[in-house]
Amino acid sequence: MPNTRSAAKRLRQSIRRRQHNLAIKSAMRTAIRKCQRAAVQQVEEGWKLYPLAQKAIDKAARKGVIHPNQAARRKSRLVAMLRRLEAARAQGAAAQPAPASPAPAEGQGAGQTA
Repeated sequence: MPNTRSAAKRLRQSIRRRQHNLAIKSAMRTAIRKCQRAAVQQVEEGWKLYPLAQKAIDKAARKGVIHPNQAARRKSRLVAMLRRLEAARAQGAAAQPAPASPAPAEGQGAGQTA
């Protein structure tokens, strides 16, 4: 609970900013997810949705919701996934996108001993 009027105002501002930032971040994630899901079905559809995802990522970075390096990394990984799927389709294999963070192999997690 804020003790001063200025602290109360800062609390109101931070709550508003958080809601605004969460909305921008959510829109970005949704655009990325749509692009990824479309690409898994058909790579051409993924490429069509990529500009929308790129725009959402750039908007989040421009507004300071995410770091510019994170924006570059997200775009790079999205393009890499699209190219990987495109190459797999060209070879005729049914490729699955690689998980964002692979799970450690059995018995190799943190805190586990051999």
